[in-house]
Amino acid sequence: MRRRSRELKAGGRSIAFVPTMGFLHEGHLSLMREGRRRCDVLVASIFVNPAQFGPSEDFATYPRNMERDIALSREEGVDILFTPDRGEMYPPGFQTYVQLEQLPHHLCGLSRPVFFRGVATVVSKLFHIVEPDVAVFGEKDYQQLMVIRRMVADLDLGIDVVGGPTVREQGGLAMSSRNAYLTARQRPAALSLNRALQQAAGMVAGGEREAARVVAAARDLIESFADTAIDYIAVVDPETLEDVPVIDRPVRMALAVKVGATRLIDNLALVP
Repeated sequence: MRRRSRELKAGGRSIAFVPTMGFLHEGHLSLMREGRRRCDVLVASIFVNPAQFGPSEDFATYPRNMERDIALSREEGVDILFTPDRGEMYPPGFQTYVQLEQLPHHLCGLSRPVFFRGVATVVSKLFHIVEPDVAVFGEKDYQQLMVIRRMVADLDLGIDVVGGPTVREQGGLAMSSRNAYLTARQRPAALSLNRALQQAAGMVAGGEREAARVVAAARDLIESFADTAIDYIAVVDPETLEDVPVIDRPVRMALAVKVGATRLIDNLALVP
């Protein structure tokens, strides 16, 4: 992979890269289209990264369908699909990890303490292998996007990290590979995440400035569904992810909710 990237660059061609864990959906495909638009060559990767899963999380059962992923990648014009295996990415004796000091200690990082160390490590490795000019990530995973941008800036990797807008199913549920876990009975509860975000946007547009009131209203809406268990609902600074008590500037509202056994996340910009 690295040799091929260097051959392409020696020929004056630019490379866009879309890292994924596979089980592709329209959200992934929209990122591929953005990468295709920006560069001469489009590379995507599929690797279910064990380093970002905690001991009780769903690494073993995470949905996989490589044959379908290859077909979808071809349809979207992916030039190179990079699919390393676990032994190549984490060979015997592996002991080096990338860890950020502050951004992971908010939002998802509080309940998933190994997650962002695993994300930063595998993305750093993929960047060193693929050597892209541009990398495209979805804004649905907003904290992940901020972590990767910070890592790229801090380590002088010289990659343009582009955020692609969240793609939603009919009804507003943010697209995620984990949506496949949801039962038909759980779908209305899953839709409450986006409903809560839209309600918050309406409150802020209508003049509400107290973040606690916006969060409380979102909590009430989501908890009205019996299948939900809230991990967090927060109104944060878009760059630092620190809590913002008064919404006197553009902020980001983020939430994580378990619907049944399925953990879902979503977020939205709130602009006073």
